[in-house]
Amino acid sequence: MKNLIAGAAMALMGLAGAAAADGHANYPERPIMLMVSYGAGGATDFQARIVTMTAGNEDALGMPIAIINKPGAGGRVGWNWFASQAEADGYTMGAYNIPHFIAQSIEGGVSYGADSFEPIANWGADPAVFVVAADSPFNSMGDVVEYAKENPGKLTFSGAGLFVGHHIAALQLEKAAGVKLAYIPSNKGGAGAMKSVIAGEVLGGVNNLSDAFRAREAGNVKILGVFDLERNDFLPDVPTLMEQGFDIDNASVNFRGVMVPKGTPQGIIDKLAATVPAMFENSRVQGKMKAGGSPMHIMTRDEVLEMWAAREETLKELLAGL
Repeated sequence: MKNLIAGAAMALMGLAGAAAADGHANYPERPIMLMVSYGAGGATDFQARIVTMTAGNEDALGMPIAIINKPGAGGRVGWNWFASQAEADGYTMGAYNIPHFIAQSIEGGVSYGADSFEPIANWGADPAVFVVAADSPFNSMGDVVEYAKENPGKLTFSGAGLFVGHHIAALQLEKAAGVKLAYIPSNKGGAGAMKSVIAGEVLGGVNNLSDAFRAREAGNVKILGVFDLERNDFLPDVPTLMEQGFDIDNASVNFRGVMVPKGTPQGIIDKLAATVPAMFENSRVQGKMKAGGSPMHIMTRDEVLEMWAAREETLKELLAGL
């Protein structure tokens, strides 16, 4: 009997040692970094700072999450780094943007795809909107399209990069309206693209609803249309593109959430997947997101895996057609 007890104790000690060696027995034991592949001040950065602000609470992860920005090339710089260089130890997480990184992987020239990452949870769904400066003569998408038809290729407008949600919305608009537009991707993300509109450097822009909401509140822009299937609660006065006669669906809606690199220990993935959605549901988080005009759409890891797969199929078909 003594030998059996001793053997059982040694086996338990071995399991505990293996768990500790895996690095997730007491995870997390130090602060976590969240990589945002867009610049400070843009919608992804703004929202990431809000949804992670309670991470240090005892009922959350018990450790703070620090944001690090790695902007450039519409997110490519950050996601290439995350896929190829980030440690898969649970202490380096990344913010994802869908359709952005999936569309970029379909188009090629990047070191990542959906199978490079493990999703944890989704916090938001941010539709693209068409914006113009507050003093613009355009007051509807009909005005914009009429100008584009009379001036082929001369309607300049900004977006956060190539093959991000903004660009996909722009391609859909060109096809649906039968016009040629001059899309100018910003190397400073959504914040830079919005500044170009406000400064009059371009005639318009496709941007995130959340960025546009704050800019409109400040009196800097007009929002002419929403690239979604229904009007948004934050902008009940702004019609969808569909309402204005353009056959454009919700393929460009920007889903945002948290992921970890492929190879992260399953125990850490499981703990994060069980904890992070509740962190997003915190009442303080939801209040600040609402005040910032940032639509929330919380999804679990399993739901995100399904969404990623569905979006990949949709984008393959859409991009082939465009």
